[in-house]
Amino acid sequence: MTTATKYIKQAIQKGYQKKKDENYNYKKIYTNKLIDYRHREGSIIKIDKPTNIPRAREVGYKAKQGFVTVFVKVRKGSGLVRRPNKGRRPKRMGVNKITRRISIQRMAEQKADTAYTNLEVLNSYYVGEDGQKKYFEIIMVDPNHPSIINDMDVNWIVSEKHTRRAQRGLTSAGKRNRGLIKKGKGTEKARPSNRANLRKSK
Repeated sequence: MTTATKYIKQAIQKGYQKKKDENYNYKKIYTNKLIDYRHREGSIIKIDKPTNIPRAREVGYKAKQGFVTVFVKVRKGSGLVRRPNKGRRPKRMGVNKITRRISIQRMAEQKADTAYTNLEVLNSYYVGEDGQKKYFEIIMVDPNHPSIINDMDVNWIVSEKHTRRAQRGLTSAGKRNRGLIKKGKGTEKARPSNRANLRKSK
């Protein structure tokens, strides 16, 4: 965490502490925010700037040309699984508790990457959820923009080996989903990749 980000966080926290009174209902504010998210038209929306700037800066955001913030909403749950029409006992139906191989946050990054093919996903972060949807903000970068090419902190993304990095699981959420960040017993087959170990890691 950079020094600037640390001081921004402290300032925001102090502001919240000052406002902790009976007239400032945080639960209602959060509920209203989720209602606004739910009623936004479309599931992939380009926004002017991140709603959580300290968190956005932690994942690489800069307030300069070439950076784009995208709001994405994704369904909750494990998805739809067709119930078998052949005879078997309910325990063996294989309908409940079947999850996808990719996380919902990774789904959100892939949706943004598909919608904006001229941009690359830098990282993303969670902003909320309700009973039906999960909401994320995706930080995207234009690899052809001069300000990105000349920025020593982020111009690594211009390289061809980072093309379509969200689809290939090279973002922070993607690596976490692939089991590359968590180390220890039980994760031996996750490295160097799931495919290299005959898909035995998950």
